[in-house]
Amino acid sequence: MSQPLTRSISWFTVIGIIAAAVHYVIAVGLEWSQIASPAYANILGFLFAFPVSYFGHRSFSFSHQTSTHLHAFPRFFSVALLGFLANQTLVISALKFSILPFWLALGIVMVLIVVCTYLLSHHWAFKTRS
Repeated sequence: MSQPLTRSISWFTVIGIIAAAVHYVIAVGLEWSQIASPAYANILGFLFAFPVSYFGHRSFSFSHQTSTHLHAFPRFFSVALLGFLANQTLVISALKFSILPFWLALGIVMVLIVVCTYLLSHHWAFKTRS
């Protein structure tokens, strides 16, 4: 594995953990305190985590790529939104069709989505224009 790829994956993991923690703590905290339903809590968690994710990945995970904000931001937002829609669909389905509590369903789903998000971010969202 090349040095830039190893560095990118390492930073993606660190930034991803931080963004996922923001998402998870906000979502579970809002649902646990009964301020929001699981669906709305998950949306709010995503909205708080998105800036952490974008700026962290832009600055560290994909800093070797030279795409502009004008190019990268809409692409990364598309990737993040697609990941969130998959997340929301899977979480709501897990809550409806299983006995898993929200905190566990959300945690499992977040782990499943991360690989797809990395691949789309690396190969499309932050890729330098050709």
